[in-house]
Amino acid sequence: MSIAKPLKKAVAAVILDLDGTLINTDGILGDVLKALLLKYGKQWDGREAQKIVGKTPLEEAAIVVGDYELPCSVDEFVTQITPLLYDQFCNIKALPGANRLIKHLSGHNVPLALASNSPRAYIESKISYQQGWKESFSVIIAGDEVRAGKPSPEIFLEAAKRLNIEPSRCLVIEDSLPGVTGGNAAGMEVVAVPSIPKQTHLYIAADEVINSLLDLQPELWGLPPFDDWIDGTLPLEIWHLGGSVVKGFGRGSKVLGIPTANLSTKGYSALLSEHPSGVYFGWAGLSARGVYKMVMSIGWNPYFNSTEKTIEPWLLHEFDGDFYGEELRLVIVGYIRPEANFTSLESLIAKIHEDRRIAERALDLPLYLKYKDDPYLKGSSL
Repeated sequence: MSIAKPLKKAVAAVILDLDGTLINTDGILGDVLKALLLKYGKQWDGREAQKIVGKTPLEEAAIVVGDYELPCSVDEFVTQITPLLYDQFCNIKALPGANRLIKHLSGHNVPLALASNSPRAYIESKISYQQGWKESFSVIIAGDEVRAGKPSPEIFLEAAKRLNIEPSRCLVIEDSLPGVTGGNAAGMEVVAVPSIPKQTHLYIAADEVINSLLDLQPELWGLPPFDDWIDGTLPLEIWHLGGSVVKGFGRGSKVLGIPTANLSTKGYSALLSEHPSGVYFGWAGLSARGVYKMVMSIGWNPYFNSTEKTIEPWLLHEFDGDFYGEELRLVIVGYIRPEANFTSLESLIAKIHEDRRIAERALDLPLYLKYKDDPYLKGSSL
């Protein structure tokens, strides 16, 4: 995949957070809050999302009740929101790389603990919809089973105690600042996977910050490495995306000399929120022209707020002209790397061309080549 990095520190166990780390609860919580606040004549605008990440349900409720000046007590608000959340737990999706990580670590008999600020009943309900998760964890510890939740280190120290492993030999994987702070205070190694975009600079207490679980390298922590990377690519469960080309050969062509086609993200914001920013590849179909190899970036658009991502596919073919307004359909089959910052335009261009070479070569492998015939590319509906 890349040049081997030096070992950071050998650990003997992994302690995982749940919400925002393994499962995508942000969207569901936002939908429930939106519906509940409407009953009070208030509009949930997501501005509290950053404040409530990693908090206990009681702390979350106190923030919402206070900030929106609701005419109810915190306990009353918790009573109202709890059944609405339970109704939605079945719709929660595992975050990219979560199933892969749990399966990998449990398959190699690495002791695993789940430590969440959520109440025990919440955790049990949420993970009951995720196949194989409950039996993969030797220890599950909830926020209502300790005196103080995160950022207190208590939940992590208790997890280590139940695993019978020294805290200094545990690796914590967390998405929130309270979780990272707690893991660090417990004397553990901490990998942060920030769930809120563009907040990496805040995670100074973490030993490593990664873009998503897809980018975790267990061997850096003395754990068995993943063996599923193939020629610099990670096969994914395929997903589909389609829309009209909204900027034919714009910025990419003018600034980078790379003719990317911006896709309209209208109607796809929920789907895009499920996938980390980064570089992906697959097949692209233009109904009037054919099917082509494709490498694409998903990333944050500075002109929109932090919930908007752009999709910029690069069709690896020499076209005579623009195809602005044409319907473009994509089948995404694999992942190459996370989004990265570059010190110069030249280094960015060089990296994009390297992405192209990796994608072109990989798409000739039978594993990926078979998806060239996906009916979706030729205009059939899913």
